[in-house]
Amino acid sequence: MVNLHKHRWSAELELQVQFYDLDPMQIVWHGNYVKYLEMARCALLDKLDYNYPEMQASGYTWPIIDLHLRYAHPATFGQQIKVRASIIEWENRLRIEYVITDSASGRRLTRGTTTQVAVAIDTGEMCFASPPVLFEKLGIEQV
Repeated sequence: MVNLHKHRWSAELELQVQFYDLDPMQIVWHGNYVKYLEMARCALLDKLDYNYPEMQASGYTWPIIDLHLRYAHPATFGQQIKVRASIIEWENRLRIEYVITDSASGRRLTRGTTTQVAVAIDTGEMCFASPPVLFEKLGIEQV
């Protein structure tokens, strides 16, 4: 399920923690949270009609150059969680903020950010400003 949330450009997924995501301590292995972020990021980019295939078709790749995660409480088997992704910066890079919460209580489990930069496919050069296509997808007029 994807819906608009608090931020203008935001998407939220609800997931159930699966057994294969657990570590030997019976909590979600820390690396699997990155997968949850990717799922929410793709839902958000789908809403904008600018997911990875559309990025490539527009002439840009958007590699992640920075990732931060802060774990507050572990997720456990069978737990329903919400993963929200919200765009918080777009002018010179694409920065997305994530919050993972327990669906029932709203208790924050994890928060994080990713930073992506535009790279022109034809030259392989990193862009120091986001290309016009991103502003178009966000519905922002450039001055």
